[in-house]
Amino acid sequence: MATKRSYPRTQNLLLVLQISGDTFFAFLGLLMAYWLRFDSAFNRVGVTPGNTRLADYLPLLVIGTVFFIASFAYLKVYDARILLRPHRAFGLFAKGTFFWFCLFLGISLALKFEPSISRLFVALACITTLASIVAWRLGFNLWLARSHLRERIVQRVVIIGWSNDAEKLVEAINTDRNHPYEVVGYVSTQAEELSGVRRPCMCLGGYPELEAILSDRLIDIAIVADFDLNTGQLLHIANLCERVYVQFKIMPSFFRIFVSSLHLQTISGVPVLGVEDLRIVSVTNAALKRATDLVGALAGLILGAPIMLVLTIIIKRESPGPIIYRQVRTGRHGKTFTIYKLRSMRLDAETTGAQWAVEADPRRLKIGAFMREWNLDELPQFWNVLTGDMSLVGPRPERPELIEKFEREIPHYNPRHEVRPGITGWAQVNGLRGNTSLVDRIRYDLYYIENWSLLFDFQIMLLTFVKQKNAY
Repeated sequence: MATKRSYPRTQNLLLVLQISGDTFFAFLGLLMAYWLRFDSAFNRVGVTPGNTRLADYLPLLVIGTVFFIASFAYLKVYDARILLRPHRAFGLFAKGTFFWFCLFLGISLALKFEPSISRLFVALACITTLASIVAWRLGFNLWLARSHLRERIVQRVVIIGWSNDAEKLVEAINTDRNHPYEVVGYVSTQAEELSGVRRPCMCLGGYPELEAILSDRLIDIAIVADFDLNTGQLLHIANLCERVYVQFKIMPSFFRIFVSSLHLQTISGVPVLGVEDLRIVSVTNAALKRATDLVGALAGLILGAPIMLVLTIIIKRESPGPIIYRQVRTGRHGKTFTIYKLRSMRLDAETTGAQWAVEADPRRLKIGAFMREWNLDELPQFWNVLTGDMSLVGPRPERPELIEKFEREIPHYNPRHEVRPGITGWAQVNGLRGNTSLVDRIRYDLYYIENWSLLFDFQIMLLTFVKQKNAY
């Protein structure tokens, strides 16, 4: 029998310790940046020695520290669920530092701080503070992994009923030793579940024994995975959990995609659960993404023009005929458009109909293999981005004749058309292109749409230059 539940007080204590440590090391990082800028070799760069005193800069260091902690808090770094997930926190630190850089520099320029803030100091502070906080957090996480406090913050979970989603959840928790949850077992809601079918966790008993299981096993969270339960049973479980101080949760099995965007709203006083607008399609974010597309497309066309000129000459010499390859693709909201590419295959490459490229494809030109490996055949698509048919980053567009088949055979295929297709995408940089699994490709596309951020776009664009898997 279990001897403990998780302890919220311990979680709160550890979060306070994290915030205190982050505050100290953020200030230390800013202090290091001050020393580098004004008291080291950098002090020759536009600063008269002795002109800037630490006492004058101290209020700015304090304000900068507050902004750092505020940025981390805004990004939900101080969430008990990631106490044991340091890799998630480190990613948020990088985003928070970039956010701090824009916020602190922008406000300092707008408010005209005295003394004025050195831009080199701000740039150095990003490096020193991030390094300082990451080093401290590495030490903190090593200590927590060895501490008895770790056991006090892992929450004990029981699954009520069974489903494919429940199996995925249990396997994900069991394979991650740093997971903040521990699955104690599941409660059977149907007689056949007790017939010896192998599960990745132990059956604790049947539905009639639920109250005793929740109490005796000291459960923290009960998750309902069986949607065959009727309303009365669900209300009974919810009331039971409330009575024995167990968190009650339901797997949203009716919603197969965009689950993170589920929100409860009221319509004429009646509560309704549904998928609301995704971040990527909000007016502000859509405008920000479009502005990035316009700048990137203009830069791509200008910088890519000499490369396209050289490739045009090589293609013409190897295979006389059209240089630009035009093809109808399906874009946002199912609207078709003409996509432009540098021709990388022979003129008779598709005499038998539409087909994907395969490894060592005999239809490719000699220069075509090189172009496709480095995505150089996609350069004319910056024009598609400029005209609004495409984005720099998004799901790759497919042909209408292929989509007619895909949307009937592949679950959740069409939601990828909620956004503009991209020159590159999350699926592509993970090697899912050409003759690869469509199901996996859709899963990566939907993950991108649901988790979009401008920083995620920049990450994908950078990975495009170093990831050539299945680029044939």
